Amino acid sequence: MSSETDKSKSWNRKDDPARFSVENFDRPVLGTPNNADRIFLHSCCAPCAAEIMDALAASKIETTIFFYNPNIHPRDEYELRKQENIRYAEKLGMGFIDGDYNVRDWFDRTKGQEWEPERGARCTTCFDMRFEVTADEAAKRGFNLISSTLGISRWKNMEQINGSGVRAANRHDGMEYWTFNWRKQGGSQRMIEISKAEEFYQQEYCGCVYSLRDTNAWREENDRPKVKRLVKYYGRDAIVEDNDEREAATSEQG
Repeated sequence: MSSETDKSKSWNRKDDPARFSVENFDRPVLGTPNNADRIFLHSCCAPCAAEIMDALAASKIETTIFFYNPNIHPRDEYELRKQENIRYAEKLGMGFIDGDYNVRDWFDRTKGQEWEPERGARCTTCFDMRFEVTADEAAKRGFNLISSTLGISRWKNMEQINGSGVRAANRHDGMEYWTFNWRKQGGSQRMIEISKAEEFYQQEYCGCVYSLRDTNAWREENDRPKVKRLVKYYGRDAIVEDNDEREAATSEQG
């Protein structure tokens, strides 16, 4: 059997990850659940958003990005994640809306949940807050379909995210939250590929100070170095001044 035939046989295997790569994947034309031709997409960061943005662009679904993430602390972390998302939105010619950084409201809403684990009640509170504002903003702008990039991350609980999204959409008559599984058919794989190609900033914690605290505690227990913010990029490392993480973990609570 020739090597070319061997390659073809391997290509047809369902578990061959190469068929899901950015270069080889034959993107399907997506249909929205309510036949909307445009979507108001809540975005958490460029790495999670880019694959979804590409999928929507390929399906000719008009997309407006809404960056509303008062959970991201401290402010310089928020600004860097936002600018990376703006960069990719401009590349694709998509609209971009910067939501309020009402961080004090976020801390008030999550008060008493400071020691909840990841995927626990604090995360539900956080998703509810962000998606409620997303739905309200979408309604003001005449959108009847919303979704979020949060669901593509394998670190997140998709049922938890979709629950918050559906509740938020139900606040407005005729609005729907698209529960599409962006991870399927290699979506998470292409997410990393695009991030490396674009050299996106690679955040090492979810975003909030409690996530940063718990991530660093886990690293210390496992003899791993603490998170260094603003320095790690997919495919390269930026050369910047070192950061005082103790200040990063407390600066937005005062």
